[in-house]
Amino acid sequence: MTDMTVRVLTEEDWPVYRALRLRALEDSPGAFAATATEEQSYGEHVWRSRMRRAQRLIAVVAEHPVAIASLRTMHGDFAHVAEIFSVWVQPAHRGRGIATALMESCAEQALTEGHSQLVYWVGTDNASAVAFASGFGFRPTDMRRPMHGAADDDEEIAMILALKERFGPK
Repeated sequence: MTDMTVRVLTEEDWPVYRALRLRALEDSPGAFAATATEEQSYGEHVWRSRMRRAQRLIAVVAEHPVAIASLRTMHGDFAHVAEIFSVWVQPAHRGRGIATALMESCAEQALTEGHSQLVYWVGTDNASAVAFASGFGFRPTDMRRPMHGAADDDEEIAMILALKERFGPK
C-alpha cells in the first residue's frame, strides 16, 4: 500500500488517539478490556496520562488515521520485552497489510530501544488475531491470563516474537 504511513503519536496527539480508541471500542467491543461508553467520559488528563504510559503508533491512509497499536516496556525481569496491545484496524482497511505494517513498526521501535522480544496478548477465542500473530512470526506460549472484564472462562494467550531472529542484522 503506497499511500499508507505509520507514525508514533506524541502526547499532544491525544485527541487522535482518543478518536481511534473510541472507534475501536465501538467496532470491536469484545476485543478490549473497556467499553466506548466508559471511555467517552474520560477527560483530557486521562488521555494524556495514557499517552505517557505507552507509545501509540497509528497508520495513516490518505491523511486519515485508520489503525492503531500500542507498545510499552515490560518491567522487572521482563525489561528486555516490549508488549504490543490494543491493535485495531478500521474494518474498511483490513486485509491490506496495515496491521502488518503496524507490527513491523512496533518491532523496529522495540528493537531500537534494546528489547529482544515482543509479547502480544491475544484472546484465545479471537481466531483471526491468533492467526495473524502466528503468520507474523509470534509463537504461542503456555502463559494464559483471564481476559480483563470478560466472562469467567475467557482467556488471553501470550504470543512471543524473538526480534533479532526476525528483524536483526542480516
